[in-house]
Formats: sequence, structure tokens, C-alpha cells
Amino acid sequence: MADVDYYELLGVDRGASDAAIKAAYRRLAMQHHPDKNGGCTDAEAKFKSVSEAYEILKDPQKRAAYDRYGKAAFQNGGNGHGGAGFGDFTDIFENIFGDFMGGGRGRQRSSALRGADLRYDLKIDLEGAFTGKTETIEIDVAANCDPCGGSGAAPGSSAQGCGTCGGHGKVRVQQGPFLMERTCPSCHGAGRVIADPCGACQGAGRVDKRKSLDVKIPAGVDDGTRIRLSGEGEAGARGGPAGDLYIFIHLTPHELFQRDGSNLYVKVPVPMTLAVLGGGIDVPSIDRDPVELKIPAGTQSGKQFVRRARGMPALNGSGRGDLIVEVEVETPTRLSKRQRELLEEFQSLEPEAGSCPASQSFFAKLRAKWDELTD
Repeated sequence: MADVDYYELLGVDRGASDAAIKAAYRRLAMQHHPDKNGGCTDAEAKFKSVSEAYEILKDPQKRAAYDRYGKAAFQNGGNGHGGAGFGDFTDIFENIFGDFMGGGRGRQRSSALRGADLRYDLKIDLEGAFTGKTETIEIDVAANCDPCGGSGAAPGSSAQGCGTCGGHGKVRVQQGPFLMERTCPSCHGAGRVIADPCGACQGAGRVDKRKSLDVKIPAGVDDGTRIRLSGEGEAGARGGPAGDLYIFIHLTPHELFQRDGSNLYVKVPVPMTLAVLGGGIDVPSIDRDPVELKIPAGTQSGKQFVRRARGMPALNGSGRGDLIVEVEVETPTRLSKRQRELLEEFQSLEPEAGSCPASQSFFAKLRAKWDELTD
């Protein structure tokens, strides 16, 4: 029974799907289960063989090894059966799956690791975002150790290949019929050991430093804009490349302007008399060049005026957004005696039809409603 092909044992073709293999196993396992055959030794042997076949064929990696090497892939070279040894079995998997088990035996593990990326949050005002600027920042970062050049070894010495793992960074441990790879306990995965570590960094190859950087901020940056400084992150371990530094821009609130993309919004208080009679005003702008705005007579509070290309510049592009000016009509809170007399005289005059369309329409509707209720 032990020499029967696993596919033949389950009664399926070599190209059978996983579902077909599982269904065949369940059928045969139920048929030959010892509990259903009164302890029959033949049935028990058949049940064990079927289970053995299913354990191999249900696993894609084991099935691939079996298809290529047969049962020799799972036999211990020390058990007297003349099959492939455990070392050969690991080589089988390396041949089939390439680097799945950590690469071929002839290749040594690279100990260099890329440094971590860093983040820095930078606050700037709206004026700085409009013109662009250069900001100097200071960051604490793990940098290459100067005395050893990042190698971790004392000047004049060098790291040596790990004798425990042969430079692979991993060792193989037998677990049952398989070999498993684990991080080497001697070099901790580096593949090399430092017999004479650098005194400045204690063999780490990196030291903590505080460095100053000039960050160029382009005109038009918005809240959340990310600027990447290549190679300004943490130094790589064991001579690996440095990571990057990412600058995240945060705009501080402005006392006058609200930003929406490249457009700017500003609310401008306008005296009641100017709104009624009309006139001109100067509106502030982000470039400090006042914008002349003509207020038509009868302008209502909330009216918006657009001034083209007076907003923020487009980031990494051309042109500017717009400046949107919203008028807020301001009612005087203190009046002189003469001003009050004039307003009272104005109030006593019968308003012309259409001079105050919103209020006239409202009160007309209200009077109509009252008339309906009193009829």
C-alpha cells in the first residue's frame, strides 16, 4: 500500500482540483474509517494511507514537491529507505520555489537595510504659502557614525561573515519531517558579526544627531501638502541607504482670508449709507496691493463680487485663483441728533414701489394673510 501513487490511492487524476481531491478523501476516509469497520486492520491501514496522501496533496507546496520528486521528497535519508535526506528536501523546495525559503544556499544574505522614513509637521502662514519661502528646520535623526562610516566595526577592522549561519542570516531547524528556517541567534539576521565594534556607536553603525535643514516651500502650497526630501531620513542599518524625510504643510488660520483651493474669500463691512447710495472702496488682497471695488447703489448684505486672478497661485502651475469679496452691510449703532432726525424724516416718507423689494414683498404677503384670517 505504501508504494501506491497518492493520486491513484485517492482515485483522482494528477490535474485534479483541490475540491476534487478533498471530496475523494472524505469519501474514502468515511468508507475505511476503523470505527465503521469493526477494527479491521486492513481498513485501518487503508485509512492511514488515504490520510497520508491527502495531507500531501492538499498542500500546494508539498504537492508540487511530490509531483516532481515523488515520495522521495518526504523520506528521511537516515531511516534506511534510501530516500532523499532532510537537507535534500529543503533543496527541493528551494529549487521549486526560488527564494521562498530565503534564497539558494550559495547566496549570502545582504545585511544592509534601508533607513526609516521620517515625518515633520511644518506650520506656515498664508502669506508664506502665497509667495513661497525657505524655512530652516531642525530634526533629531539616526545618522551614520562618522568614525566607522556606518559599518559598526572599529576603524581598521571589518565585520566578518557569521559562522553559525554561513552569512545567510537564518538557520534551519528540524521540525518533524520538515526543515524550518529561523533568524540566526548569533547575528540576529545580519549575516555577519562584528568582533571589534566601533566605540562611538557600540557597533550599531548609527548615532543620534540633530541636524539643520533648509526646506524650500513652493508658492501655492495648501494645507496638507507633502514635500519629500530624498535621503534626509534615518541612515540605513549596516551601510544601507537612508530613508526620506516628508514635510507636511499646515497653514495657520488667517484673520481676514478664508482659502478654498486657489480661491480666497474675504468679508468686507460696508456702511449702510454706502450700500444705499453706492460708491467705491479698497479691498485688501493677499499680495498687499489693494483691490478697488465699486459698490452699486442698493447693494444688499451678502452680495459677492469676484475679482479674477487675485487669489492664490496654482501649485507647480501657472495663473492664480480668484478673490471673492462678500459685502456685509453695517448698521450704525450710535447716531447724532441730526442723523436721527434725518432718518426719521426718511422713514416718514412713503417708500417708492420696488425700493425695498424684499421687505415690501414680505409685508404684502403678511397683510394678505391677515386679510384672509379676518374675512
